[in-house]
Amino acid sequence: MKKLRNHLIGIDSGEEAMFEDFRDGGPMWSGEGPREARREVRFSESYRAPPSVQVALTMWDIAAGANARADVGVEAVTPEGFTIVFRTWGDSRIARVRVGWQAIGELRYSDDWEVD
Repeated sequence: MKKLRNHLIGIDSGEEAMFEDFRDGGPMWSGEGPREARREVRFSESYRAPPSVQVALTMWDIAAGANARADVGVEAVTPEGFTIVFRTWGDSRIARVRVGWQAIGELRYSDDWEVD
């Protein structure tokens, strides 16, 4: 459980288009086996510490004749941003994906100070 220490709580959110591989025959659409796409996201304001981040598919366009396999998550969460990671495998043919995200955490407080 993440415990927040101050009254300045920030909630940031957005959506990211991960890829549109059907347009140019990219690996998510034409490949097979393990594949992944990554997207760096920057928060609109820096948090005091790495926030809690949740992601969810908000749109995915897949081929009708293949298995639907998807794994979406986050890596490398810092006070400034994080990385969305979308993975698929096998014979899945994915034309495009959009991912929504939300971050909740402590913001910097004007009375905070750091000693070097």
